[in-house]
Amino acid sequence: MTQTVNELRNEIRQTVGRYERIESTAFTKEALAALCTTVNYDIDTNNLPSKPQMRAGILWKIGELDDDSPDQTSQPFRKTELEAIVTALQDDE
Repeated sequence: MTQTVNELRNEIRQTVGRYERIESTAFTKEALAALCTTVNYDIDTNNLPSKPQMRAGILWKIGELDDDSPDQTSQPFRKTELEAIVTALQDDE
């Protein structure tokens, strides 16, 4: 069964210890920071980087990007990126 974008986001949220959301929303900076920690992308948690920087770092750490340049991820994660993140998180279990 194919998951919706919202279902994929919620699966990722729960995996990194964040709360599931009923409405479909992009990740908060805090949820992205938790995901960064989970995929071992080192960030300053006292002064969180921009969302594009964290998204790029996450995708870089799971092998979806060649580097963590934030200009590659100006929009929220696409469905294929969410699926890759879910797969990477499942592989780490």
